[in-house]
Amino acid sequence: MTMDSKAILITGGAGFIGSNLCEYFLGKGHKVTCLDNFATGHRHNIAGFLNHPNFKLIEGDIRNLETCQEAVKHIDYVLHQAALGSVPRSINDPITSNEVNVSGFLNMLVACRDAGVKRFIYAASSSTYGDSESLPKVEDKIGKPLSPYAITKYVNELYAEIFSKTYGLETIGLRYFNVYGRRQDPNGAYAAVIPKFVMQLMAHESPVVNGDGNYSRDFTYIDNVIQMNELAMSTQNKEAVNTVYNTAFGDRTTLNNMLHYLKLYLSEFDQSIAEVPVVYGPNRVGDIPHSLASIDKAKQLLHYHPKFSFQEGLKEAVAWYWNNLKKD
Repeated sequence: MTMDSKAILITGGAGFIGSNLCEYFLGKGHKVTCLDNFATGHRHNIAGFLNHPNFKLIEGDIRNLETCQEAVKHIDYVLHQAALGSVPRSINDPITSNEVNVSGFLNMLVACRDAGVKRFIYAASSSTYGDSESLPKVEDKIGKPLSPYAITKYVNELYAEIFSKTYGLETIGLRYFNVYGRRQDPNGAYAAVIPKFVMQLMAHESPVVNGDGNYSRDFTYIDNVIQMNELAMSTQNKEAVNTVYNTAFGDRTTLNNMLHYLKLYLSEFDQSIAEVPVVYGPNRVGDIPHSLASIDKAKQLLHYHPKFSFQEGLKEAVAWYWNNLKKD
């Protein structure tokens, strides 16, 4: 869908998802402001945009209300990606996760309300489903949170709903399911599983799987996430706003199956990767066994039809990692 040029603020715009959103919307002719404190984002993710006439970088922290107020000036739409992700991180340091994910989120809502922003679209999380065992996950049926991180993302949804009802701010939450793709950071203690495994396999190191590898996830390629953000921003359907959507492909893959395809696609570049053994360790605290999204609501209200299957996305992601991160 094409739109007239809009002014878009992307918080966490130097991160994995945020930088992909920056790139996409700049390419569509929009004015993009990136707000990031570089706690988990990287300057190299946005290096290619810094000289773009429609790109503006604000280096700052969403925990500072004045910074949020400055960032939303003359902004039409906010795509709020800034957060401290990772369940293990939140278990190790719940206070900082809460400060960023809850207090920072509230600062952004207040700033958007006061600036008259048209719509606030935010990264929600599949972790909100908590201990609910029903599959597939349907938006209005959630369980109890299993981690501090999950609590913060659920609180985000509650605050967004209150701001919609009380102040008339249009909000849409996108419950991301295991997003992967280009620019996802493979390093650090809290690296996501796909880029981490890719880097290990490229180095001929054995990836370590938590559990027996039969846990499954609805792995979601970055381009499907970009698609959902654009649909959330552009929809004119009043029924489609002030709610939350699963943002996923709508199918699940076991970790063992994911590793099979990772080896398959990487061995096209280096045949010996196919022989790298996999190591299995204990299950991780706070991990849910299976995750699968129903995307019926997004199909119905936003006309969402994901462009990339898991295998199509993984093949593209593997090629990107090989071409950009392979150490000679």
